[in-house]
Amino acid sequence: MIKEHVDIDDIIERHPGKPESLIFLLQDIQAAYNYISPEAMTLVCDHVGVPLTQAFAVATFYKSFSLEPKGEHEIRVCLGTACHLKGGERIAEGLERDLGVDRGHTSTDLSFTLETVNCLGACALAPVVMVDDDYLGGATQNSVRRFLKKFE
Repeated sequence: MIKEHVDIDDIIERHPGKPESLIFLLQDIQAAYNYISPEAMTLVCDHVGVPLTQAFAVATFYKSFSLEPKGEHEIRVCLGTACHLKGGERIAEGLERDLGVDRGHTSTDLSFTLETVNCLGACALAPVVMVDDDYLGGATQNSVRRFLKKFE
């Protein structure tokens, strides 16, 4: 999931300088950098001609956008009813300790972002942890630790 460097000016130049391009530009910047920096937001607003407040309203409304740097790997721990009952909370707490990061934040080395979610759509596999695009069903603190070792 390591992304090659993409120049933000190249991204901006691929889109027309119209307000209708706002979301597409934000999506491309999010895809290239894993988040939207304040500097990028200013460049986008200047290009499409919308106020910063409007762009921030869009970026904070949609969960797919992040205004803080994301880790190279995103860990999502399900805390829906089935996962919660089968230990999802303990797994989340263990990851906080192991990674030294609070939920909703990114490790200082930018390796991992830890999130908790209400459902991953795999209740029969509870508890479920998702690392990037991989589902870990029947997860335990130890199985998650073993899985994460491959990213060290």
